[in-house]
Amino acid sequence: MNSQSHDSAGIRAQSPLGRNATDLWEAAYLRFETPAQEIQKFAGRLRMLGASKWRSDSQVVELFCGRGSGLHALQQLGFTNLTGVDISPRLVAKYQGPANCIVADCRLLPFGDKSKDVLIVQGGLHHLPNLPDDLAATFLEMHRVLRPTGLVLFIEPWLTPFLRLVHTVSTNSVARRVSSKLDALATMIESEKRTYDQWLTQPGVIQRLARQYFSPVHESVSWGKWRFLSSPRASIRSPASCATGSS
Repeated sequence: MNSQSHDSAGIRAQSPLGRNATDLWEAAYLRFETPAQEIQKFAGRLRMLGASKWRSDSQVVELFCGRGSGLHALQQLGFTNLTGVDISPRLVAKYQGPANCIVADCRLLPFGDKSKDVLIVQGGLHHLPNLPDDLAATFLEMHRVLRPTGLVLFIEPWLTPFLRLVHTVSTNSVARRVSSKLDALATMIESEKRTYDQWLTQPGVIQRLARQYFSPVHESVSWGKWRFLSSPRASIRSPASCATGSS
């Protein structure tokens, strides 16, 4: 593993969870699915969204990379120039593979302007402490480092009827005792409740911000997920000119 710390006074982010909540979340995540299952899930998502058509030598960065399952999925798909970014040194240290993993804040990326081809976030944006400010800062940085011909991909939770049903079932104590996977999911939701609820209750704000910085190539909402594949806008539009998102 290659890792380096990015220690800068400009990095101001702290985990939105306290240490105990973070430990609970990480333990629950490992109960929810194994690393192998997560890698398989990520690889399937990427294939579905056309990643197999991207150039294998593209400069690809996964933000909020965690323990690196997304990086392993990208490696399986044949990508050779991979970088992972996460604010947690503990999670970055768990990655074992050929990608370069960096401890850094997504709101202050340690990359040059227009230096990357693909930026990917799989389930990280909803951990940002404060919306919409932190999301706008993250999108601005992503727009800065992405080449004009590049792509950005977000896959995040979304409050669809399916996810509402999952939330309802996960509050049932009997269901949690019967299903360890459901119990793990409920524990994760409880551990990140503030940021999770903050994300799920502002779909219009999130979509408008995304379209302010990026032009959609594919956007879909189903089975509790928002999938947003896009290219950087040539110029960043003001919020007032953005298309209206769902509310």
